[in-house]
Amino acid sequence: MKTNIKTEKRARLHKKIRSRVSGTAERPRLAVFRSNRYMYAQLIDDVRGVTLASASDIALEDKVTKVERAKTVGKNLATEAKKNKITNVVFDRGGFSYRGRVRALADSAREAGLIF
Repeated sequence: MKTNIKTEKRARLHKKIRSRVSGTAERPRLAVFRSNRYMYAQLIDDVRGVTLASASDIALEDKVTKVERAKTVGKNLATEAKKNKITNVVFDRGGFSYRGRVRALADSAREAGLIF
């Protein structure tokens, strides 16, 4: 039986990152997940195990590139975080490389007012 080495590597990296990164109510964890089609981001309080805010690009139009959609997700998450009076977060890239869509999401969230 074949195994997906790429997925296993990402899971291993994510486990290593999660051993160091944890979110609280004052400074939640910005968790990013990137699938082949969509981009998801959540602000998570790991102490209570609650998602404080979330955003994704599922409802967005398909006429723009994936990087532009990731930028929109970052902006939407930052505005939702401001509604909940959250400014400081800790970034969890989820085992993905910090480039492309993950970087675009992080940069747009920073530009919209999140500090990490």
